[in-house]
Amino acid sequence: MKTNTLSAEIAAAAAALVVEEGLEYGPAKRRAVKQLALPARTALPGNDEVEDAVYEYIAVFCADTQPTELAALRELALVWMARLPQFRPYLTGAVWHGTATRLSDIYIQLFCDDSKSAEIALIDHNVDYEPRTVTGFTGTSVEALSLSSLCKPLNETVGVHLMVYDHDDLRGALRLDAKGRTPRGDLAAVQKLLSAAPEPGR
Repeated sequence: MKTNTLSAEIAAAAAALVVEEGLEYGPAKRRAVKQLALPARTALPGNDEVEDAVYEYIAVFCADTQPTELAALRELALVWMARLPQFRPYLTGAVWHGTATRLSDIYIQLFCDDSKSAEIALIDHNVDYEPRTVTGFTGTSVEALSLSSLCKPLNETVGVHLMVYDHDDLRGALRLDAKGRTPRGDLAAVQKLLSAAPEPGR
């Protein structure tokens, strides 16, 4: 089997897991290798290739339901962004890029002058959250404040992850990604997406 064909097959299998089970790309790729009974050290496709496969999967299998689910998640993201305007919230991940389904989590990046201020704000609002450390887009460790929020239109409890960055990180945050897209959007940008007619996977 040619490497390109194998990579595409892994990406397609991973895409199904991302959409149908809500897996993140890394775990989905590793599970796909197991499902296809491939050697553990098989070269994995890049995230961009998996994302392209996710768009294709949604267009074929979820075109009737995904736009509505995506809009509901973007509305919920706006609620949390509007609650934390002082921390310059930016939406990123599948909900921003348009590949989210009802099983997807919401990822919001906060750019704070004081890294503890966002945590204090959640405590002040009696929000239950779980702090953890993750690798941020800068490649360094950042704090993530993870919580659950009810999305009424979907009747689903959705994971909302607030990633806490320094204010200075915002300068590099708006550079275009490898596909020439803005990798995250502020409150006004998300509102603009919601006001546009939704398309499957966009």
